[in-house]
Order: sequence, then C-alpha cells, then structure tokens
Amino acid sequence: MNTAQIKCINKNPRVDAYHAITHVGGFASSQWKLTLADAIGKIERSEWDFYVDRPSGDRVRVVVAVSRFGNKYLKTEADGDEPNNLLSLPECP
Repeated sequence: MNTAQIKCINKNPRVDAYHAITHVGGFASSQWKLTLADAIGKIERSEWDFYVDRPSGDRVRVVVAVSRFGNKYLKTEADGDEPNNLLSLPECP
C-alpha cells in the first residue's frame, strides 16, 4: 500500500462548512491531485493510505466516512466537529 500526505484541498465555496471537498493533493517527488471520488476509491481498495500532519507534529490518518444522507466524504481520524484538519489545509493549485 502506498502512503501519501495530503497537503492541500479544493472546496467550493471555500468557507461553507456544508459543501464537500472536491479534490485533495500534495507533493513529494512531484505534485499530485485527486478528485474526492478517486481518493475515496483508493482508500476503499486499500491502494493508498492518506494522512495529514497537524501543526503539533502529529500524523493523523485520513479515512472515509458516510454522512447521515449516505454521502461518502473524507475526514481525519482525530476529527470531531472542530478542529477539522482537512479543511484547515491551504487551497490546491
């Protein structure tokens, strides 16, 4: 299984807590960006394991969750309602 750090997100509108992240991205040897559906699929098929580094230096795993309406989305294991480690990431280019 590959492991990658998510370092940025795209979300539109950015400040609306009720709209989903559309893309996640990062960079290691090269820049990468995936749609939400691609990232969810890679996690569910155990192809990739994503994580976010929190400012305190902790590594937090990104998992697939299901909303009360049945929609899949990404969240970090440590997230309750606040702080949201994914939503605090900068915008992807």
